[in-house]
Amino acid sequence: MPVRSYGKPSKRTTSDREQSFRGDAVRAKKHLGQHFLKDLSIAERIAGLLSGHNGYKSVLEIGPGMGVLTQYLLGPDLPFTTHVIEIDNESIAYLTAHFPMLRGRILDGDFLKKDLSVLFQEPVAIIGNFPYNISSQILFKVLDHRQQVQEVVCMLQQEVAQRIASPPGNKDYGILSVLLQAYYDIRYEFTVDASVFSPPPKVQSGVISLRRNTVVALPCDEKKFVQVVKQGFNNRRKTLRNALKPLNPPESMLSHPLLDKRAEQLGVPEFVQLTLLMMNDE
Repeated sequence: MPVRSYGKPSKRTTSDREQSFRGDAVRAKKHLGQHFLKDLSIAERIAGLLSGHNGYKSVLEIGPGMGVLTQYLLGPDLPFTTHVIEIDNESIAYLTAHFPMLRGRILDGDFLKKDLSVLFQEPVAIIGNFPYNISSQILFKVLDHRQQVQEVVCMLQQEVAQRIASPPGNKDYGILSVLLQAYYDIRYEFTVDASVFSPPPKVQSGVISLRRNTVVALPCDEKKFVQVVKQGFNNRRKTLRNALKPLNPPESMLSHPLLDKRAEQLGVPEFVQLTLLMMNDE
């Protein structure tokens, strides 16, 4: 299926939209990790990364703030319906006042405390400028609902975005890289400068896209797989022979050449193989 760009601007002019966001602005709250995107062209570009992968009809935006991104996710010509989830009451009031099209689709609360399978009974895509302090937690939750979440387009701290998209053998490659790459095809899309946010964060940002691959289940115990990956990277400077000692690997695998490597050198297939070797004597 060819990748299509679904994000489209509304019929209002750029100057109209800029003016609406200059008005009764929402105060950014440090404890919520809020940094509001000001550049409309970047918001439009992020929305345009939604491809409709696997035919989902629902999109959930996390932390819409004042709707700078949201405006490109609304409209009768789009093949999906957008919902937003927001924890900040001031933002909810702003969205309610400025986006009548969202009536009944503004969810009040913390995404991390919601059951996605209750919110949506169908496949869904997730998009957003994720708060940097909880971005990894959001993606771990995506993993928990990987059979339902078909696509993710998100802006994160650049370091985290690069880590998630990094291939094996790279110093950025880590636990979240392996676990997400097991079930998603991931691409680092572009970098966003701190100057286009209010207030500007102290770091650069990166936009990544994740599209669900064809893996329904790994050919090994998936809980054991997670355990092996996490233990391997907990001592990433050590060879896996030493890093995995706390898991008591069976004698039968101690001479296997995979154990001469470090965790960052292994891709998903090698971690699957390692997990199967770990379970040989169980």
